[in-house]
Amino acid sequence: MILEKQLDKLTGLMKENKTDVLVVGPSPDLEYLTGLRPLIDERFKALFILSDGRYFYISPELCYEETREVLGENADIFTWSDSLGFLEAFGKMNKYYDLDGKTIGVNDGIRAVDLIEMRNILNANFTNGCRIMERMRIIKTKEEMENLRRAAQIADMAASQIVNFIRPGIAEREIKKKIEQILFENGGQELAFETIVASGPNSSKPHYNDDGRIIEKKDVIIMDFGCRYNGYCSDISRTAFVGEPTDEQKKIYGIVVEANSRAEACAREGAAAEEVDLAARNVIRQAGYGQYFFNRTGHGIGVGVHEAPNIMEGNKQVLQNGMAFSVEPGIYIAGNFGMRVEDIVLIDNGRGEVLNNASKEMIIIR
Repeated sequence: MILEKQLDKLTGLMKENKTDVLVVGPSPDLEYLTGLRPLIDERFKALFILSDGRYFYISPELCYEETREVLGENADIFTWSDSLGFLEAFGKMNKYYDLDGKTIGVNDGIRAVDLIEMRNILNANFTNGCRIMERMRIIKTKEEMENLRRAAQIADMAASQIVNFIRPGIAEREIKKKIEQILFENGGQELAFETIVASGPNSSKPHYNDDGRIIEKKDVIIMDFGCRYNGYCSDISRTAFVGEPTDEQKKIYGIVVEANSRAEACAREGAAAEEVDLAARNVIRQAGYGQYFFNRTGHGIGVGVHEAPNIMEGNKQVLQNGMAFSVEPGIYIAGNFGMRVEDIVLIDNGRGEVLNNASKEMIIIR
């Protein structure tokens, strides 16, 4: 099992953080450690790792078969029934592993309501265990780097090909569907996240989550999408214009592209995450649009589409070989339009390798 190859590193991090037990619920963390990707629902399921190297899993009965297949015959799996609830499994588990009095870190795959129940049955000190898994996942291996590169190449293909499909009169959802079709046709194995196609006034909403608007002449369109390849994510954003953009739009697009380029040029081994953010942010501030760039410049990427490191003001974390993250400055003017240009950058051999090569020239749909 994957976990057994990583136990020494993981338990070492746990000891550094004075954590006796780490509880990992359904999440990219769980997939990274085990390969398990259970359905995320109201039923409690989690991997428990002890700092002495032992581990076990709590599973609802209806997930037992696939859990056993992935974890193998050597792992203890404590099951529970819908009729009795997951606390019965805690009773069984505690007879064998005695977690009372321990410091237990939990990751973000554990629901708050379940943590409350856990605290009622275990006399333990519960802490935030997310930082442990961040440190486990933040430096990519050569194999992980290659998976990220391939995922980015697939996203580039979709970014290049979708331009020929866009026209006035079609709905955002039609563009969204076509992007996803191209991703799958070119080797994407699943979506990295819900595809965003935000047109016209919707483009000023960075995480717009509808898809019903009809494309019109003079629209600005932000497309933000990605796929997974061998479990690793891509994430790219490009901005297109339907018809000739206004002088203001041309100016703002140039500012966003410049901010993207400056930040990518700053990304290297030894730079602080906040330096990359400020390289982009200062371009936009100096152009007079600082109030319209209100999000971080980027986020880490790997098995999860959002992970460490965060590329933002105040984050003094030093970039190292193996870190991968987005660079996605944008300008969003509420009720009017927004623009974003996003690539993934990988720190390798001391420099920032931009994984996306789709054109950043102004895309004008005529």
